[in-house]
Amino acid sequence: MQQRKSASGRPSGTDGSDFSYRMVVDSRYQKVASGKSRLYALILTQATIQLIGAVFTVLSTSKEGPDRLAISAITAGFVSLIIGELGRRRSRASFLKIYMVASTAMILFWIACVAQSNSMLEVIQDLKKWEAKKLELLEIARILFGLVIQIFAIGTTISLIGNMSPPKRAS
Repeated sequence: MQQRKSASGRPSGTDGSDFSYRMVVDSRYQKVASGKSRLYALILTQATIQLIGAVFTVLSTSKEGPDRLAISAITAGFVSLIIGELGRRRSRASFLKIYMVASTAMILFWIACVAQSNSMLEVIQDLKKWEAKKLELLEIARILFGLVIQIFAIGTTISLIGNMSPPKRAS
């Protein structure tokens, strides 16, 4: 208590002369923080893309029932986003690895859904059909945008996992 009450009203050791003894935050912790915030934005974007895909799947449900491949894509997508968010919040590299695999599977399921429908081929063969197939073309654009976001998410996640792991000690 006596140390705090010096003559000038300032605690001892705070005159700036102790700067060389202060700890510096390692740059990888700063990279982890920025990577987490970037990954949050990417997961939020992926969730929006998934929600739009779910709405499109419900709207385009035919008389035969819902498309099982689309339902698989929706399920894999939302599960992967939950796992990714848990891994991001709790800094769990294992969850983030599962997120990368599951979200990539989701994109592949959506690509398979598009490949299964022949909308793009019909439009390419007869350009007059593009107005009738606007909704399907928007779905294709959504999936392509999701693919680009997925590429950024994989890069960010790999960088985040690399910065979260402890530094290698030279022996």
